Amino acid sequence: MAAPDIRIVFMGTPDFALVSLEALLKHGYDVCAVLTAPDKPAGRGRKLKASPVKQYAIREGIPLLQPENLKDPRFIKELASFEADLFVVVAFRVLPEAVWAMPEKGTVNIHASLLPQYRGAAPINHAIMNGERKGGVTSFFLQQEVDTGMIAFREETVIGRDETAGEYHDRLKLLGAQVLLKTIRAIESGGPDLLPQEALLRPGEELKKAPRISRDDCRIDWSRTATDIHNQVRGLSPSPGAYTELLLAGRKRNIKIFRTELCCGLHLPGKPGEVFSDHKSYLHVKCGEGCLSLLELQQAGKKRMNAERFLAGLNPAL
Repeated sequence: MAAPDIRIVFMGTPDFALVSLEALLKHGYDVCAVLTAPDKPAGRGRKLKASPVKQYAIREGIPLLQPENLKDPRFIKELASFEADLFVVVAFRVLPEAVWAMPEKGTVNIHASLLPQYRGAAPINHAIMNGERKGGVTSFFLQQEVDTGMIAFREETVIGRDETAGEYHDRLKLLGAQVLLKTIRAIESGGPDLLPQEALLRPGEELKKAPRISRDDCRIDWSRTATDIHNQVRGLSPSPGAYTELLLAGRKRNIKIFRTELCCGLHLPGKPGEVFSDHKSYLHVKCGEGCLSLLELQQAGKKRMNAERFLAGLNPAL
């Protein structure tokens, strides 16, 4: 099969973007350059670590750009020298107009939500934290305001009631690669039929935003319902993780919680945030309405573990 006659600059950084880059090369597209974030310190030694996209680009011998400033005239000139027909953006930074308006065929973005809902940096987390049962991926062409461009394609998927952000992320990165290929094929055939995002809003429908996750988003308020807290926990798992302070074995401990289960039909006495356990197999916490069973958690300074192992390491006098 002859390689498609289209030159692409790919822009992305994390694992979510890597799957789309791999798909482009697998299907014969000419990725003439890759743009990714500068290396960042990581781990206890704070050594500089290359992004997954950078590591892959190096292995494949693709020219690599890592600008600190996307408005730097020298970077703009270097980017233009690749004479790309199309830019593809997957999980990258906000681009200035001098960049996204450069290629003749435009700049396509793959976004991990059904736009126009959940515009912003953390659509996966917020969709699950809000208890959404439907989500998906959108391809659209960049324009001036972030995440507002004309839509090419949207692909829906069901979000499981107990699915975590990490699990949903891993499904969406595969779906995102499929949507990207579908979009590029449509561009090669003369262009997809574009749809303004406003046309997808029902009368009176409220727009839900997806800003970056803050520390306040991660703190558990046990006066909320068990369902709300369950959604918060799975929407922040595995990273950055929902956290709380619980009275365990006679003292308060800082805990991150990664997986919970609704205690259907179980009614506990006491106040929200109170812990109930048999000291061996279960760890329940009363909520403002209902209660939760903590299945996977991590005490500050220790490893993540299931409830049984966690309880085994505690004094049984809860």
